[in-house]
Amino acid sequence: QWHYPFENKEKIDAGQAYPADFIAEGVDQTRGWFYTLHAIATMVFDSVAYKNVVSNGLVLDKKGQKMSKRLGNGVDPFATLEQYGPDATRWYMISNAQPWDNLKFDTEGIVEVQRKFFGTLHNTYNFLALYAAIDGFTGDEPFIPVANRPEIDRWVLSRLHSLIQQVDTGYGELEPTRVARAIQSFAIDELSNWHVRLSRRRFWKGSMSAEKLSAYQTLHECLRAVAVMASPIAPFYADQLHRDLTGSEESVHLATFPTSDASVIDVELEARMALAQQISSQVLSLRKREGIRVRQPLRRILLPALGDRVAERIEKVDAIIRSEVNIKEITLIRDAGDSEVTIVKKVKPDFKAMGPRFGKRMKAIAAAVSALDADSIALLEKDGSIEVDPQDGQGIAQVDLADVEVLTEDIPGWLVSSAGGVTVALDITLDDSLRAEGLARELVNRVQNERKDAGLEVTDRIELVVSAAPEIESVLKENLAYIAQETLADEVLWKELRGGEQIQLSEGATVALAVTKKH
Repeated sequence: QWHYPFENKEKIDAGQAYPADFIAEGVDQTRGWFYTLHAIATMVFDSVAYKNVVSNGLVLDKKGQKMSKRLGNGVDPFATLEQYGPDATRWYMISNAQPWDNLKFDTEGIVEVQRKFFGTLHNTYNFLALYAAIDGFTGDEPFIPVANRPEIDRWVLSRLHSLIQQVDTGYGELEPTRVARAIQSFAIDELSNWHVRLSRRRFWKGSMSAEKLSAYQTLHECLRAVAVMASPIAPFYADQLHRDLTGSEESVHLATFPTSDASVIDVELEARMALAQQISSQVLSLRKREGIRVRQPLRRILLPALGDRVAERIEKVDAIIRSEVNIKEITLIRDAGDSEVTIVKKVKPDFKAMGPRFGKRMKAIAAAVSALDADSIALLEKDGSIEVDPQDGQGIAQVDLADVEVLTEDIPGWLVSSAGGVTVALDITLDDSLRAEGLARELVNRVQNERKDAGLEVTDRIELVVSAAPEIESVLKENLAYIAQETLADEVLWKELRGGEQIQLSEGATVALAVTKKH
């Protein structure tokens, strides 16, 4: 490729461009091209031809069979690229399996990548662009030091710089699958589903302030870094995203690769935010299991605190958890005897995890694990491991939390979940106040849908007319200020709307709505 010795002779002779960093070919080239290049290089230069081999696996059909004309299971690559695009196809293939492993190719996987990864990135950028246009954010504003930014911004920037380390190492070690999965997880789970969702009000409300500017600068920096890091795998999409973010025609492929700043990485902040994410995930799973919408506020959750450090972390992310899962209160249980609710736990051995570790001892160790009492289970969750004495005469064995599944039993009026050493008890009892607030939130959701269907801008003020039965009207009026604030309604009128479509808020509660833009 260097056209040696007719061109670039000095680079080859000086070792600047030779041996090659890596070569990528199919595994069938082991005795062909791989060997031949080394043989020629040894004879001519007394050197190897390349430093690393990326031996590509085979692309199989979705059932794992080799593609062939006889089976009629081949996939036309050009038709695939035409339909799904090269970036989504490449990202799917790289993120789904290591290049040296065989890949079970399924176009449904490309569709999922389009929706989950590229769709999420696209929506996140559109969110930034929409509110940046409203507030006049250009990216040229005075830089707010990271130390002066709100905790949620410091957290996502810490995660970003941790990601930069992972990605730089992954590319350097020729591990593109690890890179793609890390970038995808950050973009979906941390940037979009956590940082943006928890920061939405900062973009929505008020004029440009230091807190709002911090939100803009943080999201802009994260998206720009993701564009550069993703560009080797998704060159076309990343280039467009980078140009949109910078307002420049300079290609992302000419941009400087981001460098990780160790001073921005806060391990403790990342740990407590990860705890907040885990607790929130467990509570949301309990809501889903019981069919309780997130818009319906609940009274509280109980959290047994496994030590002072965990308790301190929970207290610092208390507001984030309450906002994310829509509950009023978090109660920490430091002593099980002080709780009004007794949480019953038992341990179930995970034979798939224990088998490779303990071999023939697994059955005896599993029996010892199943016999653990409440105090021992609490110690296992707190320390992450525990020593047991199986009745096999072979001595003590250490069992890790990953070797077992901690099960909990629901209590009347409560739902209980335990995962990764964290136990959550959710109070699902509803009183009139909680029901009223839940109904108001449902109304706000329906009004926002009406605003969107009417083509209103996010800043447009409205007049809202609500037609409801007297008992429903009375309940909704308990949260009238909240309804007006959230829907940007200067006026909320309660009167009959003849012929208006009835919209269901909850079982047995319907209203008719009219939304009019205020001039």
